[in-house]
Amino acid sequence: MVHPFPLPTFDHLGVQFSPLNIDATKITQEWFASFEKYVVSNDANGVGNLFAGESYWRDMLALTWDFRTFIGQDKIKQFLKDRLDVSKLNDLKLRDGSPTLSQPGPDLAWIQFMFDFKLGQVGLGMGIGRLIPQSDGSWKCHCMYTNLEDLQGFPEQIGALRNAEPSHGVWTEQRKKEVAFEDSEPVALIMGGGQCGLEVGARLKMLGVSHLIVEKTPRVGDNWRNRYEALCLHDPVWYDHMPYLPFPPNWPVYSPSVKLAGWLESYAETMELNVWTSTTVTKASLNEQTKEWKVTVQFADGKEREFRRIKHFIFCTGVAAGIPNMPSYPGMDAFKGQIIHSFHHKSAKDHVGKKVVIVGLYSENAVPTDLADRLNASFPNTLLNSGLAQATTKAIAELDKPLLDALNKRGFRTNLGIDGTGFGKLAWSRAGGYYLDVGASQMIIDGKIKLKNDSQLEGFTETGLRFEDGSELPADVVLFATGFGDVRDFIRKICGDEIATKCKPVWGLNEEGEINGIYRDLGVPGMWYVMGNLALERFHTKHVALQIKAMEEGLFGTRYSADM
Repeated sequence: MVHPFPLPTFDHLGVQFSPLNIDATKITQEWFASFEKYVVSNDANGVGNLFAGESYWRDMLALTWDFRTFIGQDKIKQFLKDRLDVSKLNDLKLRDGSPTLSQPGPDLAWIQFMFDFKLGQVGLGMGIGRLIPQSDGSWKCHCMYTNLEDLQGFPEQIGALRNAEPSHGVWTEQRKKEVAFEDSEPVALIMGGGQCGLEVGARLKMLGVSHLIVEKTPRVGDNWRNRYEALCLHDPVWYDHMPYLPFPPNWPVYSPSVKLAGWLESYAETMELNVWTSTTVTKASLNEQTKEWKVTVQFADGKEREFRRIKHFIFCTGVAAGIPNMPSYPGMDAFKGQIIHSFHHKSAKDHVGKKVVIVGLYSENAVPTDLADRLNASFPNTLLNSGLAQATTKAIAELDKPLLDALNKRGFRTNLGIDGTGFGKLAWSRAGGYYLDVGASQMIIDGKIKLKNDSQLEGFTETGLRFEDGSELPADVVLFATGFGDVRDFIRKICGDEIATKCKPVWGLNEEGEINGIYRDLGVPGMWYVMGNLALERFHTKHVALQIKAMEEGLFGTRYSADM
């Protein structure tokens, strides 16, 4: 990833700052008037000169039909030269009351504003900008975010646009026919009926795109229902709301997995999603001439159904679709105990009285969820890693100092994440490598969970583990918490080597700080991979649905993708 610029602190900018002298509304209106003038006249240099030298523009589909972050004034200008005229931005309107002065630190300040715009006759967008002071007394943009919100002429069928026709006694039969696809095929086939597949299905349904969700387990929600019994979400409920149907106000802050499973099942029913359970996708291939997918599914009784005209084949099978990463060590075949991967762990009750070795390891949001998603996305990952994430991580570490010191005293090795950015960059880069404490830390401190990290594992003995320093550790059960392999291996299993080889990397950050391969072009026509936590999926499944709807209606432009 490109090395981020330093934070625009007052010292770095060479400015003297006093919030008492700042009229945020006047400053923003003057800047935005110039911005609008240059945009509508397609003056890329003029727009670019309104940005600081060390600045960012993050775009999600609006001007690029892709997810891009342009870093530095020169790259922003080049992007605008390439895309400003093509995108046809017009009807730019500053949102009333949006300019606000914010001081996230004693030596850092910006004015944040929001605006709406149109993209020719194609799309509706919104933007978020942040202005910073300059040494000459002017204000320039430090960070701009533009997002495709909707397609003109094709709004989501919700609210006043919902179905208003009475359905006297025919709803049941209509739903049966819609789900069965006896005489038709869906436009989009979604593989996986967890929260990700359901949210994609809901987004497509609200845009009038025919969909079918194929789930291999007997019930929607089994992907949570059948995991280890102590599992609950580590994210608070207000972070995890799903599209169109937020969790009720009495929902527990941290959702038990079985309760979440029931919610997903009810979500599918309430949103009238087309789901086939106990159904497995066995193979899929792309017709290179028609760009349509042939997908074969198998039912529980062994019978099959072959679809031949699928336009969009969407993988919603998660990171766990990759093959569990099970390392190989000498002596594993001679070990008389049990060796399992964390993926197959169900209950600690199975191991009561045994020696188990594990290898590897509030406040309600006052901002509406939809706006919170956009505000979060308006900070490029590269910018977050320029000092904002480090500052937050350092502050949390100070608050947790007694806990961290006690863990270190027990020999538990802690760090502040990649480049001191906490768990965020670990999550986006590796989809792991961090632990959100829900009680195990105190058990380590209390000695109830013991540690051995003074030597690398060398191999197994009949009764336990042997380490490079010659020490041994007795064990009845060895559980590998070592993650999963590349999800493209699962694509390879379903689609074959040729298609899997064409697929771009999935997950991890590219040079612009964007996550690889998900929510957009995967490198194969009509194939999509959608994964992430509940919050990411809530926001980005609409991006997926908008792209598919635009393609189906002939509105999709050309992608302006990174050459990497």
